Amino acid sequence: MKEVLQIYRYTFTYIWSCVLVIFFNFLYVIFNLLSLVLFIPFLRVIFPSGEAEQAQLIKPDFHGGLFDFFNYVKDYYQYWMESMARENAVNALWFVCLTVLAAFFLKNVFRYLAIFFQSYVRMAVVRDIRLQLFEKAVKLPLSYYTSERKGDLMTRMNNDVNEIEVAVISLFDLFYRDPVAIIINIATLIYFSPQLTLISFVLLPVSAFFISRIGKSLKRTAKKSQEEMATLFSNIEENISAMRIIKAFNAMDFVTAKFKKINLWHQQLVTRTFRKKDLTSPLNEFLGAAVMISLVWFGGKMIVEGTAEMTGETFLGFIIVFSQLLVPIQSVANSVTYLNKAKVSMDRINEVLNSDEKILENDQPLVINELKDKIAYENVSFKYQDAYVLNNLSFSVRKGTVVALVGESGSGKSTVADLLPRFYDVTEGRITIDGTDIRNFSLKSLRDQIAIVSQESILFNDTVKNNILFGRPDATEEEVMQAARIANASDFIEKMENGYETMIGERGGKLSGGQRQRINIARAVLKNAPILILDEATSALDIESERQVQQALEELMKNKTSIVIAHRLSTIRNADQIIVMSKGKIVETGTHEELLMLKGTYFKLFSLQF
Repeated sequence: MKEVLQIYRYTFTYIWSCVLVIFFNFLYVIFNLLSLVLFIPFLRVIFPSGEAEQAQLIKPDFHGGLFDFFNYVKDYYQYWMESMARENAVNALWFVCLTVLAAFFLKNVFRYLAIFFQSYVRMAVVRDIRLQLFEKAVKLPLSYYTSERKGDLMTRMNNDVNEIEVAVISLFDLFYRDPVAIIINIATLIYFSPQLTLISFVLLPVSAFFISRIGKSLKRTAKKSQEEMATLFSNIEENISAMRIIKAFNAMDFVTAKFKKINLWHQQLVTRTFRKKDLTSPLNEFLGAAVMISLVWFGGKMIVEGTAEMTGETFLGFIIVFSQLLVPIQSVANSVTYLNKAKVSMDRINEVLNSDEKILENDQPLVINELKDKIAYENVSFKYQDAYVLNNLSFSVRKGTVVALVGESGSGKSTVADLLPRFYDVTEGRITIDGTDIRNFSLKSLRDQIAIVSQESILFNDTVKNNILFGRPDATEEEVMQAARIANASDFIEKMENGYETMIGERGGKLSGGQRQRINIARAVLKNAPILILDEATSALDIESERQVQQALEELMKNKTSIVIAHRLSTIRNADQIIVMSKGKIVETGTHEELLMLKGTYFKLFSLQF
């Protein structure tokens, strides 16, 4: 139930639109009933009884009170219609037709107005939840994405949010339209015949029992199908991203077979969900029809035997109104079905929204404006899950110096770099800037001091200019061009079709590896942060591209405090300090020449490359 209340709160954020939806739905219900009740005088005009024709017409009087007012309106309308029918039956028939047509017209006008405002609310709720999910996704730590599938998050932002959209509509119907329709119709039925209404109350709960059983089963199946949709999306995203490797290894049949299996299982689950959901409507309709036929039999028997207190046309009116009572009851059953599916989706959305952000700020964080002295790692240990990947590391990086981290793959070099901008927080120990623990700084001011050039060139499907502007959107066009020149990228950019306004495709797919990396460097140049992290920035490039990128990096590193993670040792010979790591520990430190003289781990790594 808490999930439904949560959807309710999202919906009634837009209180005035909701009030208008409820108001117009109420008018729709009223005129829907009137369009049916007005047929009773129509029946009396067409099928007048002999007694009714000979009876004296008595004009009704109003005695006050709400119930008497409704009786007065009904009796006066009946008096007026019978008077008109005795004078000219065709005119009376014509008037009834116009009255019923007007009721139908107003009913549909109010229904449209309800839908008009409801359309805004439903999409506003979808927009708000999707925005919340995206904002949360941006705030979640990188560790979340190492354990969760991107396809799963995309499914929650798409399919699950769409289920909430349907639930918003069901919410209005279930709590405000259908109950009002049911109450008004039941009141009308009681007015026509309390006895027949009581019989219907005995029969209707049978329908509700069967529908509730289907709803519970549907919720379980819907949850499985949504989870399988996440697996399907993840598989699609993974395979599309790896299409080059799939083709290179002739693995098309292998990945297709795997996708076929996942796709088939998802189809079976969704088919089962649809079958259960779609069973609700025909079953409800059949059970409702069975109840109505029972009422026809009971009521018809009373009229034939002369024990009924109502006339034939009133009995037909009762059956017409009762048939319309089944519509909101069926709608309630459908709304409950949709809400059961939405509860599953709301659960999945809440799993993301309630995920621990882990990387938190103090209530009153400090603001760092510059690096004055040094960065220090003090007895730092770190573990991702249960196993430690860094063990008791201690070293410092003086302002304006270059410190290189080297070692075999998996030694923890990238993790050391990721701890500085707080992509992760240390498990033990601390990292300080000028003696202050970085956890005391605001995330924004801390990351403003750091620029990163990683091995993977991460670009966006946008223009060259906007990719360079990414870290500093207020920069001028001249500053963008200057950054590109420093990054050794201006020559190839200016030769492109639209220069700096050229779209570079998804992940920069229209550019070569060296070009992508130089745009990455231009982005870092433009940010002009005092601390620079280079995470194997040239390791994925060919010799010519590496030479061009290395020149750009040397320009970028001028007057910066740099932490360089190096795979190719030739790129860090001139580092002020080289830290050699193995299995999460520091095993050697020194300059290039000092480490070669030790003939230890660094010497072995260098000998393997040269």
